[in-house]
Amino acid sequence: MISVVLISSIVLLLTLFFKIPAFIALLSGSALYFMLQPHLPAQIAAQRVIAGIENVALLAIPFFVCSGIIMNYSGVTTRVLRLGEVLMRRVPGGLAQVNVTLSVLMGGLSGSSLADAAMTSKMLVPEMEKRGFSKEFSSVVTATSAIITLLIPPAIAMIIFGSVANVSIGRLFIAGIVPGLFLCLVLMVLVGVISSKRNYSKEVTTTVPLGKAVLDAFFPMLLPVIIIGGIRFGIFTPTEAGAIAIVYAVVLSIIYREFKAANMLRAIKETVTTTAAIMMIIGAASAFAWVLTRERIPQQITEFMVANIGNRYIFLLSVNLFLLIIGMFIEGNALMIVLVPIFVPLARAFGIDDIHFGMIFIFNMAMGSLTPPIGTLTFVTCGVTRCKLKNFWKEAIPFYIALFCVLMLLTFFPPFTLALVNLVWG
Repeated sequence: MISVVLISSIVLLLTLFFKIPAFIALLSGSALYFMLQPHLPAQIAAQRVIAGIENVALLAIPFFVCSGIIMNYSGVTTRVLRLGEVLMRRVPGGLAQVNVTLSVLMGGLSGSSLADAAMTSKMLVPEMEKRGFSKEFSSVVTATSAIITLLIPPAIAMIIFGSVANVSIGRLFIAGIVPGLFLCLVLMVLVGVISSKRNYSKEVTTTVPLGKAVLDAFFPMLLPVIIIGGIRFGIFTPTEAGAIAIVYAVVLSIIYREFKAANMLRAIKETVTTTAAIMMIIGAASAFAWVLTRERIPQQITEFMVANIGNRYIFLLSVNLFLLIIGMFIEGNALMIVLVPIFVPLARAFGIDDIHFGMIFIFNMAMGSLTPPIGTLTFVTCGVTRCKLKNFWKEAIPFYIALFCVLMLLTFFPPFTLALVNLVWG
């Protein structure tokens, strides 16, 4: 019944292409499959949706989302921003460099690239425009640097990949640190060069002493260390780490005395709506993934590629090309749920480490969130900054080239991701 799966897949892709919400598109593909298979009870579709979100590891998502939102309301974000301004005070590019470094500093707090992009768009882009940066350049720097959030722990994408592929989430957290920091360095160099050529090199005018900025941001910056250390030494699981992050955020809000009781209701509401959006996509994608598994699509693709591709490097190039293309059209979390069960067994067949492949997959999804025509990061950023999409994509060309170069290094140099993991885990 390959034709039935093909028809369902075409419907899914068409609905996504016409910008139907991802979870509706995925449910449409799954529902059509069951309609064309009258002998299958329709209840199975609902069961698979529910089963897809019952994974205990996914509980970490609402916890980390909530902790990040509470920190935004409690003044933590402002303190981290101040540290970024002090560190980048004399670096060419001024606020653009602060924009990049803020994604690194906030990556361990928010866990969501979309949340990071939305927050930075509101906080920094208007000020960047006042200081002479163009709207397009400011928007591109904001969206591109938000990709770093997907690599710095505790990234939600790593939690989803680990739960679907049955891979250690703690090891994925460690694996993302070096690529995240390296991507930050690459973007800083690129931003510095472009800023110098366009005379954007405005110094950040802050009078806050370095010592005070470090002291103010010290406790917020401890959160990733606590999370990784606790998981590494078996003190708590990734899910429990999310709950601890909330407690830590609440304690900081009490210490800083900037979190009002009225904001708690807003924080809970934002957590529920954000988590619901993510979980609906995961549940719908799980149903479609079950359809593919039932029709043995992963096994057939595995057999075909193993029989026709004898080189692991050609396999990795093929996977990168495929993910980059399909990532232009399908939302990253949905794509992960559907494709990870297909590609992880393939990678194992070629002797590729699960953690290494996971980082390749996540980085591809990150690039997909920035590339036309779907690019969720692009739409979120431009929606806040009101930047025209055609201007954004034109401005983003050198950034796409830089991201591709980092992807190639990540793909063909495994120690880039595995060295720190092996050092920490042994």
